[in-house]
Amino acid sequence: MGDCLPKQMDILLNILRDLPSWLLWLLFGMENAGILLAVLVWGDHLQRKYGPPQIAARRHPLAYNARQWRIALLTTLLNTAITYAGYWLWIQGAIRITTTINARIATDALFLFFAMDLLMYLFHYFIHKTPLYRWLHALHHEATDPEPIDLFILHPVETLCFGALWLFLLLWFPLNIYGILLYLVINVIFGMTGHLGMEPLPEKVRQWPVLKYLGTSSFHHTHHRHEQYNFGFYTSIWDRIFRTFNY
Repeated sequence: MGDCLPKQMDILLNILRDLPSWLLWLLFGMENAGILLAVLVWGDHLQRKYGPPQIAARRHPLAYNARQWRIALLTTLLNTAITYAGYWLWIQGAIRITTTINARIATDALFLFFAMDLLMYLFHYFIHKTPLYRWLHALHHEATDPEPIDLFILHPVETLCFGALWLFLLLWFPLNIYGILLYLVINVIFGMTGHLGMEPLPEKVRQWPVLKYLGTSSFHHTHHRHEQYNFGFYTSIWDRIFRTFNY
């Protein structure tokens, strides 16, 4: 198993390297559309299973209004472009990846998790404290009680900025492909739970030693209601350090 998986990944990467651009755009588009639909469907499931009656009674995910769908689909298209940009940087040798099964899977995933958390905190805080808020970020904050689709309700420039931060980190040094994939899954999970508009985890669980420092649904929901607090994404560490934490 230890040798088989890296060989299979190398084969897959070699196949991707040789695919025509139109097919890559199609595949990356299908990937990002799948993420959008998964967030909406699974988010709706969590809301109905764990949310109060007023949450459970909200609209079906396919019944969001046309404006929300237009913005979400534009965000998905831009995320597809960011994915292709990452592929192009890899083809050019600027992004380097490894496929071995070792401890780098965990360490690289943790590096991406905490480094992106810091970069996104700084960017998020910056756009809140400058005129960029009105131009870029106010769109996202139209939702004081967010729903899963609000993860994708972003100004196009803001989407590209978050993508640029992500690609910037990938340029630093070789990263393990499985660590990258693990981080990307975690990223989607945090993005979805932060926009549920309700809290699926009981209070006692949220106070466990590690979980109390993570960006739970309640943590990000508080930011949507009180915009001067909770600028972090995955953790509350930077908010606690810079005194912008509110729970």
